[in-house]
Amino acid sequence: MILFLGGTSETAPLAEALAEAGFTMLVSTATDIPLDVGNHPLISRRCGRLDRDSMSRLAAESGITAIVDASHPYASDVHATARDVANSLKIPYFVWIRPAGLSNEDFVCLALDHAEAARIAFSFGSPVLLTTGSKNLIPYASESARTGVPLIARVLNHPESVEACRSAGIPPHHILTGKGPFSLEQNLMAIRMFHIKVIVTKDSGLPGGIAEKAEAARLTDCRLVVVQRPEITDAQGFNDVSELISAVKKSLSGPQVRSRE
Repeated sequence: MILFLGGTSETAPLAEALAEAGFTMLVSTATDIPLDVGNHPLISRRCGRLDRDSMSRLAAESGITAIVDASHPYASDVHATARDVANSLKIPYFVWIRPAGLSNEDFVCLALDHAEAARIAFSFGSPVLLTTGSKNLIPYASESARTGVPLIARVLNHPESVEACRSAGIPPHHILTGKGPFSLEQNLMAIRMFHIKVIVTKDSGLPGGIAEKAEAARLTDCRLVVVQRPEITDAQGFNDVSELISAVKKSLSGPQVRSRE
């Protein structure tokens, strides 16, 4: 059985492609938010965040023979945990790398991390729309409080995400909830509603809606502050499904792959 770390829009097509190739898939997602993980009979799902110990236990108890990591491009903690677990169990580890979706534009400001992104975003003195999720709110909430510049946070419509915003001191009327990727029209609506002039985002690739955010920023003369992706090292990275399947097949044999005859 393969442990497939999902949670993005690629979860279903990748899991189904691997299942069609004959692999039994256990799709793991951090939350129980409704998500299409594929309808193939070889696919099952479990929910809940995994640290190193719990992932190791899950792998041992479920007979995991490989890990395919298709978690979010910015989920550096997940990548590191999965790689360490695979190394400790001496099983193959593969990572799906979603191509970046931004080109070089003069309204784009790159930041090395969230602390730098927050400093840049609030330096313009105009309302900021934060679209990077609920995990790294503190630097932005702190800069908003220090500068007096309004912060609008757009997060998942999930109790954990909303509570994280409230704990960070973001007023309820400055919390937008929804499930991305968001359309151009949805981005424009948020920009106009709160008089946004700065958008903070990640380059999560085209499936993550980066093109729609960039176009909305261009049309409304907004600055786009982009947190750079963490590097993924010491792993077999793929952005082609057939190449991923070939690599998994090469690494695994025997009962893991079911005959399709």
